[in-house]
Amino acid sequence: MEGIGRAIGGVLKRGFDLLLPPLCLSCGAIVAEPGSLCPECWGKVTFFHPPFCACCGLPFEIDAGPRALCANCAAGAPPFRRARAVFRYDEASRSLVLRFKHADRLEGAPAFARWMARAGAELIETADLIAPVPLHRLRLLSRRYNQAAVLALALGRVSGKPVEPALVERRRATPAMGHLGRRDRALNVKGAFQVPDRNRRRVEGRTVLLIDDVLTTGATVGECAQALSRAGAVAVDVLTLGRVVR
Repeated sequence: MEGIGRAIGGVLKRGFDLLLPPLCLSCGAIVAEPGSLCPECWGKVTFFHPPFCACCGLPFEIDAGPRALCANCAAGAPPFRRARAVFRYDEASRSLVLRFKHADRLEGAPAFARWMARAGAELIETADLIAPVPLHRLRLLSRRYNQAAVLALALGRVSGKPVEPALVERRRATPAMGHLGRRDRALNVKGAFQVPDRNRRRVEGRTVLLIDDVLTTGATVGECAQALSRAGAVAVDVLTLGRVVR
């Protein structure tokens, strides 16, 4: 009976694929498997791999050793312990992220989670729990979902780590930061996050893996990390899908 069930399932899948063929997560071309990239888009995306900064994950052109730090991290440690990302956020990958973030293309979440699990394996190993960077309730109402929470939940299913979608709260709405530089981004999110008293017992003495879609200057995840540290977290690591490299 199990064999018959698998055979019927295979027939139904092929039928659905004929009616609604799986599409590339980036360009919309037909692909072989749901939640994947076409060969052309895959070849354009710059996936991160060592060597990179031991702290923030900034890619290096030469291997300076496993403990080497970039200039920013050497000048002053960020509020988080380590940060890693899957790929470079640029012209080639932008549509991949924006379709997921703004166009309801959530079918990519399982694939993104698998990519994040590989890129952040060392972070996941030491994490006690996973939490997303939160949206303000007004932005959540207009967007209908928090893309960071979708990624966190998908990563929880892949990794087996517990996920706390509402661990951190955004206390106030902040303007969009696409046009802001490093200093203005930091000022924009200053004091914008907190861990509610009801969640402190989930944070105290634990290592938290913070999830977001894109790391630009680190201002947002840095503020979240500080809020978690004030609530008693022993360490905060950061894992994102994309990362801006200037």
